[in-house]
Amino acid sequence: MALTVQRLSQNADLGLTLVAGHSGADRVIEWAHAIELADPAPWITGGELVMTTGLAIGPSDSEQFDYVTRLVRARAAALAVDTGMTFDAVPDGIRAAGDALGLPVLAVPPHTPFIAVTRAVIDDLTADRVRAVQQVVDQQDKFARDLLRGGIPHLVTALGRALSCSVVLVDAEGGALSVHGPDAGRALEHARSVSRGSGRRRQAGSAFADEHATYLVQSVSVAREPHGYLAVASPAALQPEERLLVAHAMALLSIELGKPAKVLDAEQRLRTVVTQALVNLGPELDAGLLRYFGFDEDTRVVAITVTNVGPALPALRETADVITRQSVPYLLSPIREGLLLVVSDDRGRDWVVELVARLGARLERTLRAGRGGTAVIAETAVSLRQARAALHLGPTQETVVDFSDTGTFSMLFGGRSPGELSAMSRIVLGPLEDYDAAHGSSVDLVTALRTWLRNDAHIESAARELGVHRHTMRSRMAKVGQLLGRDLDSAEVRVELWIAVKARELLDVLETD
Repeated sequence: MALTVQRLSQNADLGLTLVAGHSGADRVIEWAHAIELADPAPWITGGELVMTTGLAIGPSDSEQFDYVTRLVRARAAALAVDTGMTFDAVPDGIRAAGDALGLPVLAVPPHTPFIAVTRAVIDDLTADRVRAVQQVVDQQDKFARDLLRGGIPHLVTALGRALSCSVVLVDAEGGALSVHGPDAGRALEHARSVSRGSGRRRQAGSAFADEHATYLVQSVSVAREPHGYLAVASPAALQPEERLLVAHAMALLSIELGKPAKVLDAEQRLRTVVTQALVNLGPELDAGLLRYFGFDEDTRVVAITVTNVGPALPALRETADVITRQSVPYLLSPIREGLLLVVSDDRGRDWVVELVARLGARLERTLRAGRGGTAVIAETAVSLRQARAALHLGPTQETVVDFSDTGTFSMLFGGRSPGELSAMSRIVLGPLEDYDAAHGSSVDLVTALRTWLRNDAHIESAARELGVHRHTMRSRMAKVGQLLGRDLDSAEVRVELWIAVKARELLDVLETD
């Protein structure tokens, strides 16, 4: 807490009395200086409590007014007048000038020496400095924890909150990695401007101000190569303690952006283990493992499955690189059909579309992705089942299928366990499955039914797809109707059969995982 004139006057040991200039009582005292010159201005720099016995203030009101005027012009914080030597009380001229010019005037009692006032000021300033340093140290520890728990976005947010400023981090090409605060838009523009100029001038950073804020832009370098730029937009120039926080945040960012390949590989191996454990253990997984990757037990997430990624190691490496550049907390693991990605639920379909496009370009493959529904992180397995369902039940022409895009199926199958799906399909298709099992591979009535329904109950089209004669197809469908005891010409029956077939398809996907 800064030492104001009001606070100093409340020090009972000193016994000072504020006798004039009450409007400036909240002025901050930066030093205390005893001086007996008629014009102290050349000897002070601003913010001082000027102490005098009154030897040179002049006997007349006009001289005293001029004396106070010179202190005001020199930006003194306050004037303290001894009342035990030259004057028994603060002169009326000094009081009137203090009130007129807004300079606080303190009466110093005879028993209080100036050295006591000076010590009180120095002690308070020292304590304030110690508090400020301790706050910086505490905040530095918090920055490290935030980086470990939430990655770069958490660190940028923590810096912005600590400074009450807007903070932006961009990569070396000017791409936004993380933003925080109401003035982030302008800070982002300035950061990008510096990043564009760095290639020509090797700019380490810049500081400037406009009508909106004061901006500090610094390069975040690794081995002298800029990996990004941090911009801070503040209402006024940063104080030394605040600059220390910025410097510490930049050091942490440099470490994070410059992780060696071996560290990244080890981190990804751990991420894979945690992802697989999360799917298998759910709420039993230690939440501390999740915090390391930027999640906690209350985070709501979505599971994303990406297919046709090719060999797992290159796919994992490229996916991790694409997402890390965006500073998005994530979990990632190879699965049977490709990759499983877990991110916070604010990453919508458009984000997944962009991710698939970038990743597909890097891997030189045509990818498809399914996005599950929102779930608390302990229920990631449910979102994973929904993501798989989206891929197999959604429109095949779509590159990215959201579970909500599957319409009725999302309500029917959302989060269903393999046991529930088996019951849904078995109660309808059981007779066909038993018949197929008894007759081997020569006849597959379930496949015949699925193909017939997919071709809008058109015998010729279904036969052509299966590569059999239309009479064979007609015979098989007659057998289906006989075994099920249903009228296959009924629209209601066809809907029931189609739901059962889709449940069976999804069950096949889950059981082969």
